[in-house]
Amino acid sequence: MIGRRLAAAALAAVVGAGALTAAGAAQAAPVRPAAPAPQKPGGEVDFTGIVALSNCSGSLVRGPRSRDTDPALVLTNGHCLETGMPGAGEVIVDQESTRAFTLLERSGKKELGSLRATRIEYATMTDTDAAVYRLGTTYAAIEKRYGVPALRLSTARPHDGTEIRVVSGYWKTIYGCKIDGTVHRLREADWTWKDSIRYTPECRTVGGTSGSPIVDARTRRVVGVNNTANEDGERCTLNNPCEVGRDGGITVRRGIAYGQQTHLLARCLGKGGDVVLDRGCALPKP
Repeated sequence: MIGRRLAAAALAAVVGAGALTAAGAAQAAPVRPAAPAPQKPGGEVDFTGIVALSNCSGSLVRGPRSRDTDPALVLTNGHCLETGMPGAGEVIVDQESTRAFTLLERSGKKELGSLRATRIEYATMTDTDAAVYRLGTTYAAIEKRYGVPALRLSTARPHDGTEIRVVSGYWKTIYGCKIDGTVHRLREADWTWKDSIRYTPECRTVGGTSGSPIVDARTRRVVGVNNTANEDGERCTLNNPCEVGRDGGITVRRGIAYGQQTHLLARCLGKGGDVVLDRGCALPKP
Protein backbone atom coordinates (compact mmCIF):
# COMPACT_ATOMS: atom_id res chain seq x y z
CA MET A 1 0.00 0.00 0.00
CA ILE A 2 1.29 2.52 1.68
CA GLY A 3 4.12 2.65 -0.49
CA ARG A 4 2.39 3.64 -3.61
CA ARG A 5 -0.77 4.85 -2.12
CA LEU A 6 0.63 6.42 0.97
CA ALA A 7 3.09 8.55 -0.73
CA ALA A 8 0.30 9.76 -2.84
CA ALA A 9 -1.73 10.76 0.11
CA ALA A 10 1.06 12.75 1.61
CA LEU A 11 1.64 14.57 -1.63
CA ALA A 12 -2.04 15.25 -2.05
CA ALA A 13 -2.15 16.85 1.37
CA VAL A 14 0.69 19.17 0.40
CA VAL A 15 -0.66 20.21 -2.98
CA GLY A 16 -4.18 20.39 -1.72
CA ALA A 17 -6.01 17.18 -2.43
CA GLY A 18 -3.99 16.59 -5.55
CA ALA A 19 -3.44 13.12 -6.88
CA LEU A 20 -1.66 10.58 -4.74
CA THR A 21 1.11 8.36 -5.79
CA ALA A 22 0.42 6.45 -2.74
CA ALA A 23 1.27 2.99 -2.24
CA GLY A 24 0.43 0.22 -0.05
CA ALA A 25 -1.65 2.52 1.65
CA ALA A 26 -1.59 4.40 -1.39
CA GLN A 27 -2.14 3.39 -4.78
CA ALA A 28 -3.01 6.94 -5.43
CA ALA A 29 -1.46 9.21 -7.95
CA PRO A 30 0.09 12.69 -7.93
CA VAL A 31 0.72 12.55 -11.63
CA ARG A 32 -1.37 10.16 -13.66
CA PRO A 33 0.83 7.30 -14.83
CA ALA A 34 -0.02 5.40 -17.97
CA ALA A 35 -3.46 3.86 -17.66
CA PRO A 36 -3.36 0.19 -16.65
CA ALA A 37 -4.22 -2.36 -19.28
CA PRO A 38 -7.89 -3.33 -18.93
CA GLN A 39 -8.45 -6.77 -17.46
CA LYS A 40 -11.26 -9.13 -18.29
CA PRO A 41 -12.80 -10.05 -14.93
CA GLY A 42 -15.36 -12.34 -16.48
CA GLY A 43 -18.02 -11.69 -13.86
CA GLU A 44 -21.06 -9.52 -13.37
CA VAL A 45 -19.38 -7.02 -11.07
CA ASP A 46 -19.50 -3.57 -12.67
CA PHE A 47 -19.05 0.07 -11.63
CA THR A 48 -22.36 0.37 -9.78
CA GLY A 49 -21.74 2.33 -6.57
CA ILE A 50 -18.17 3.21 -7.54
CA VAL A 51 -16.71 6.70 -7.07
CA ALA A 52 -13.48 8.43 -8.06
CA LEU A 53 -11.52 10.74 -5.75
CA SER A 54 -8.92 13.28 -6.79
CA ASN A 55 -6.14 10.87 -5.84
CA CYS A 56 -7.76 7.52 -5.09
CA SER A 57 -10.74 5.26 -5.67
CA GLY A 58 -13.75 4.57 -3.44
CA SER A 59 -17.27 3.19 -3.21
CA LEU A 60 -20.72 4.09 -1.98
CA VAL A 61 -21.42 1.56 0.79
CA ARG A 62 -24.03 0.65 3.37
CA GLY A 63 -24.01 -1.61 6.42
CA PRO A 64 -26.50 -4.24 7.58
CA ARG A 65 -28.46 -1.69 9.65
CA SER A 66 -28.39 1.13 7.11
CA ARG A 67 -31.73 2.61 6.04
CA ASP A 68 -32.58 4.28 2.75
CA THR A 69 -33.17 7.54 4.61
CA ASP A 70 -29.72 7.52 6.24
CA PRO A 71 -26.95 9.82 4.98
CA ALA A 72 -24.93 7.82 2.45
CA LEU A 73 -21.37 6.71 3.18
CA VAL A 74 -18.26 6.49 0.98
CA LEU A 75 -15.46 4.03 1.77
CA THR A 76 -11.83 4.57 0.76
CA ASN A 77 -8.38 4.27 2.39
CA GLY A 78 -7.21 6.15 5.46
CA HIS A 79 -4.09 7.16 3.54
CA CYS A 80 -6.30 8.86 0.95
CA LEU A 81 -7.52 11.57 3.35
CA GLU A 82 -7.27 15.13 2.02
CA THR A 83 -5.63 16.10 5.32
CA GLY A 84 -2.78 13.62 4.93
CA MET A 85 -2.10 10.14 6.22
CA PRO A 86 -2.99 9.36 9.85
CA GLY A 87 -0.02 8.43 11.99
CA ALA A 88 0.44 5.01 13.53
CA GLY A 89 -2.01 4.73 16.43
CA GLU A 90 -4.12 7.68 15.24
CA VAL A 91 -7.90 7.38 14.83
CA ILE A 92 -9.97 10.22 13.38
CA VAL A 93 -13.70 10.56 14.07
CA ASP A 94 -16.33 13.19 13.25
CA GLN A 95 -14.01 15.57 11.41
CA GLU A 96 -15.56 18.16 9.11
CA SER A 97 -15.00 17.61 5.40
CA THR A 98 -16.33 18.91 2.09
CA ARG A 99 -14.57 16.33 -0.08
CA ALA A 100 -16.09 15.70 -3.51
CA PHE A 101 -16.57 12.29 -5.13
CA THR A 102 -17.39 11.58 -8.77
CA LEU A 103 -20.12 8.94 -9.13
CA LEU A 104 -19.79 6.59 -12.11
CA GLU A 105 -22.52 4.81 -14.05
CA ARG A 106 -22.44 1.02 -14.21
CA SER A 107 -20.27 0.70 -17.34
CA GLY A 108 -17.68 3.12 -15.97
CA LYS A 109 -17.78 5.06 -19.23
CA LYS A 110 -19.84 7.95 -17.92
CA GLU A 111 -19.68 10.25 -14.89
CA LEU A 112 -23.14 10.75 -13.40
CA GLY A 113 -22.43 13.61 -11.04
CA SER A 114 -20.63 14.79 -7.94
CA LEU A 115 -21.35 13.79 -4.34
CA ARG A 116 -20.03 15.85 -1.44
CA ALA A 117 -19.07 14.88 2.09
CA THR A 118 -20.08 16.71 5.24
CA ARG A 119 -17.59 14.95 7.49
CA ILE A 120 -15.11 12.13 7.96
CA GLU A 121 -17.07 9.64 10.02
CA TYR A 122 -14.07 7.42 10.78
CA ALA A 123 -10.51 7.04 9.51
CA THR A 124 -7.36 5.24 10.58
CA MET A 125 -4.27 3.46 9.32
CA THR A 126 -3.89 1.41 12.48
CA ASP A 127 -4.76 -2.31 12.18
CA THR A 128 -6.55 -1.43 8.94
CA ASP A 129 -6.40 1.29 6.29
CA ALA A 130 -9.89 2.73 5.95
CA ALA A 131 -11.77 6.00 5.83
CA VAL A 132 -15.55 6.45 5.88
CA TYR A 133 -17.03 9.74 4.68
CA ARG A 134 -20.59 10.82 5.48
CA LEU A 135 -22.32 12.53 2.57
CA GLY A 136 -24.82 15.37 2.59
CA THR A 137 -27.45 13.28 0.83
CA THR A 138 -29.24 10.00 1.53
CA TYR A 139 -29.08 6.61 -0.16
CA ALA A 140 -32.65 7.09 -1.35
CA ALA A 141 -31.90 10.49 -2.87
CA ILE A 142 -28.86 9.18 -4.73
CA GLU A 143 -30.77 6.22 -6.11
CA LYS A 144 -33.70 8.41 -7.14
CA ARG A 145 -31.52 10.95 -8.94
CA TYR A 146 -28.89 8.67 -10.47
CA GLY A 147 -30.43 5.19 -10.32
CA VAL A 148 -27.40 3.95 -8.38
CA PRO A 149 -27.72 1.78 -5.24
CA ALA A 150 -24.93 1.48 -2.68
CA LEU A 151 -22.79 -1.63 -2.39
CA ARG A 152 -23.42 -3.74 0.70
CA LEU A 153 -20.65 -4.46 3.17
CA SER A 154 -20.32 -8.11 4.14
CA THR A 155 -20.22 -8.88 7.87
CA ALA A 156 -18.42 -12.18 7.19
CA ARG A 157 -14.70 -12.74 6.86
CA PRO A 158 -13.63 -13.49 3.28
CA HIS A 159 -12.15 -16.92 2.61
CA ASP A 160 -8.93 -17.84 0.84
CA GLY A 161 -9.64 -18.82 -2.75
CA THR A 162 -12.61 -16.47 -3.09
CA GLU A 163 -12.99 -14.97 -6.57
CA ILE A 164 -12.79 -11.18 -6.21
CA ARG A 165 -12.91 -7.98 -8.23
CA VAL A 166 -10.99 -4.83 -7.32
CA VAL A 167 -12.98 -1.97 -8.86
CA SER A 168 -11.08 1.29 -9.40
CA GLY A 169 -13.11 4.44 -9.96
CA TYR A 170 -9.96 6.51 -10.50
CA TRP A 171 -8.86 4.36 -13.44
CA LYS A 172 -12.30 3.04 -14.42
CA THR A 173 -10.74 -0.42 -14.43
CA ILE A 174 -11.78 -3.73 -12.87
CA TYR A 175 -9.11 -6.20 -11.75
CA GLY A 176 -10.06 -9.86 -11.45
CA CYS A 177 -8.24 -12.45 -9.31
CA LYS A 178 -8.64 -14.57 -6.16
CA ILE A 179 -7.77 -14.16 -2.50
CA ASP A 180 -4.43 -15.95 -2.26
CA GLY A 181 -4.25 -15.86 1.51
CA THR A 182 -4.82 -13.98 4.76
CA VAL A 183 -1.71 -12.28 6.14
CA HIS A 184 -1.33 -12.29 9.93
CA ARG A 185 0.34 -8.87 9.91
CA LEU A 186 1.30 -6.62 7.00
CA ARG A 187 3.91 -3.97 7.80
CA GLU A 188 4.74 -0.91 5.71
CA ALA A 189 7.01 1.79 7.08
CA ASP A 190 5.39 2.92 10.37
CA TRP A 191 2.07 1.14 9.83
CA THR A 192 0.94 -2.39 10.61
CA TRP A 193 -2.33 -3.99 9.46
CA LYS A 194 -4.02 -7.11 10.73
CA ASP A 195 -5.43 -10.02 8.72
CA SER A 196 -4.68 -8.40 5.38
CA ILE A 197 -5.94 -9.85 2.10
CA ARG A 198 -3.21 -11.00 -0.31
CA TYR A 199 -4.25 -11.23 -3.97
CA THR A 200 -3.13 -13.74 -6.56
CA PRO A 201 -0.75 -12.18 -9.12
CA GLU A 202 -3.50 -11.39 -11.64
CA CYS A 203 -4.50 -8.29 -9.67
CA ARG A 204 -1.61 -6.00 -10.60
CA THR A 205 -2.99 -2.84 -9.04
CA VAL A 206 -1.33 0.52 -9.68
CA GLY A 207 -1.21 4.01 -8.19
CA GLY A 208 -4.72 5.47 -8.04
CA THR A 209 -6.42 2.18 -7.14
CA SER A 210 -6.05 2.83 -3.42
CA GLY A 211 -9.46 2.73 -1.76
CA SER A 212 -11.06 0.51 -4.41
CA PRO A 213 -13.61 -1.91 -2.95
CA ILE A 214 -12.73 -5.60 -2.99
CA VAL A 215 -15.94 -7.23 -4.17
CA ASP A 216 -16.83 -10.92 -3.79
CA ALA A 217 -17.58 -11.90 -7.41
CA ARG A 218 -20.33 -14.32 -6.34
CA THR A 219 -22.22 -12.31 -3.70
CA ARG A 220 -21.25 -8.86 -5.05
CA ARG A 221 -20.72 -7.71 -1.47
CA VAL A 222 -17.73 -5.68 -0.36
CA VAL A 223 -15.28 -7.79 1.66
CA GLY A 224 -12.33 -5.41 1.74
CA VAL A 225 -10.64 -2.24 0.55
CA ASN A 226 -7.57 -2.25 -1.70
CA ASN A 227 -4.56 -0.47 -0.21
CA THR A 228 -1.02 -1.46 -1.17
CA ALA A 229 1.50 -3.48 -3.12
CA ASN A 230 5.18 -4.33 -2.86
CA GLU A 231 6.66 -2.39 -5.76
CA ASP A 232 10.42 -2.84 -5.56
CA GLY A 233 11.01 -5.95 -3.48
CA GLU A 234 12.23 -3.95 -0.49
CA ARG A 235 11.52 -5.08 3.05
CA CYS A 236 8.85 -3.29 5.12
CA THR A 237 9.45 0.15 3.56
CA LEU A 238 7.01 2.66 2.09
CA ASN A 239 5.39 1.11 -0.98
CA ASN A 240 7.04 -2.18 -0.10
CA PRO A 241 4.96 -3.93 2.57
CA CYS A 242 6.24 -7.14 4.11
CA GLU A 243 4.32 -10.02 5.62
CA VAL A 244 4.95 -10.83 9.28
CA GLY A 245 4.00 -14.34 10.41
CA ARG A 246 2.80 -15.43 13.82
CA ASP A 247 6.35 -16.58 14.56
CA GLY A 248 7.76 -13.17 13.64
CA GLY A 249 9.19 -14.37 10.35
CA ILE A 250 9.17 -11.83 7.51
CA THR A 251 8.28 -12.59 3.89
CA VAL A 252 8.63 -10.19 0.96
CA ARG A 253 6.61 -10.76 -2.23
CA ARG A 254 7.62 -8.33 -4.93
CA GLY A 255 4.80 -7.27 -7.24
CA ILE A 256 2.05 -8.69 -5.03
CA ALA A 257 -0.84 -6.45 -3.96
CA TYR A 258 -2.93 -6.39 -0.80
CA GLY A 259 -6.13 -5.08 0.73
CA GLN A 260 -7.75 -4.81 4.16
CA GLN A 261 -10.81 -6.69 5.38
CA THR A 262 -13.96 -4.65 6.08
CA HIS A 263 -16.20 -7.06 8.03
CA LEU A 264 -15.27 -5.37 11.33
CA LEU A 265 -16.33 -2.01 9.92
CA ALA A 266 -19.62 -3.48 8.70
CA ARG A 267 -20.36 -4.80 12.18
CA CYS A 268 -19.66 -1.38 13.75
CA LEU A 269 -22.01 0.58 11.47
CA GLY A 270 -25.17 1.52 13.34
CA LYS A 271 -28.36 3.28 12.41
CA GLY A 272 -28.01 6.68 10.83
CA GLY A 273 -24.67 5.80 9.29
CA ASP A 274 -22.76 6.17 12.55
CA VAL A 275 -19.65 4.14 13.26
CA VAL A 276 -20.50 3.02 16.79
CA LEU A 277 -17.23 2.56 18.68
CA ASP A 278 -18.68 0.74 21.66
CA ARG A 279 -17.33 -2.34 23.44
CA GLY A 280 -18.83 -4.57 20.77
CA CYS A 281 -16.88 -2.85 17.99
CA ALA A 282 -13.40 -4.26 17.33
CA LEU A 283 -12.14 -1.30 15.30
CA PRO A 284 -9.32 0.83 16.76
CA LYS A 285 -10.65 3.67 18.91
CA PRO A 286 -9.35 7.20 19.56
